[in-house]
Amino acid sequence: MKQLRKWSRIVHRDFGYLFFGVTVIYALSGIALNHLKDWNPNYSVEIVEFNTTRNLKKSVELDNNIKKLVEDVADGDNYKKYYYPNNDQLKIFLSGGSSIVVNINTGEGYAELLKKRPLFYQVNYLHYNPNNWWTWFSDIFAGALIVFAITGLIMVKGKKGITGRGAWLTAVGLLIPLIFLFLS
Repeated sequence: MKQLRKWSRIVHRDFGYLFFGVTVIYALSGIALNHLKDWNPNYSVEIVEFNTTRNLKKSVELDNNIKKLVEDVADGDNYKKYYYPNNDQLKIFLSGGSSIVVNINTGEGYAELLKKRPLFYQVNYLHYNPNNWWTWFSDIFAGALIVFAITGLIMVKGKKGITGRGAWLTAVGLLIPLIFLFLS
């Protein structure tokens, strides 16, 4: 048993170091994804209201006028396409998911400008398993978490270990998710 505890400490410590970065990645993105109903962790949305005198009715110079409007309102983001949802409105789709809506008669409009949130966009991208290599690495990490949990149980002996206080804390830790499962 002494050898098992020794190796548990070694594996637990080294896995802790090795998987520190990915643990923080999954922890941050997990917190962000838990609160999807409260905010968009990937993008911030800025609404910019404006008034324009540009002619945005169907004409030969429409593409040029749209490009100029996009330069004025959205710092020159490239527009992808546009359409008229009704006789009074023009909707312009920009790269990256942003859009502009303008009343072609009054010139009043607004832009919804999406900006990637630093750090959260990147960690959420990884959390969604973007490719096969990351999926394999995530599976290895998940296995390491299981080993990490098991080695954590056996590396401490005595009244602070799994035969003492650790047993009670482990039982509570197992009960908490079960309670949530039964209550939901």
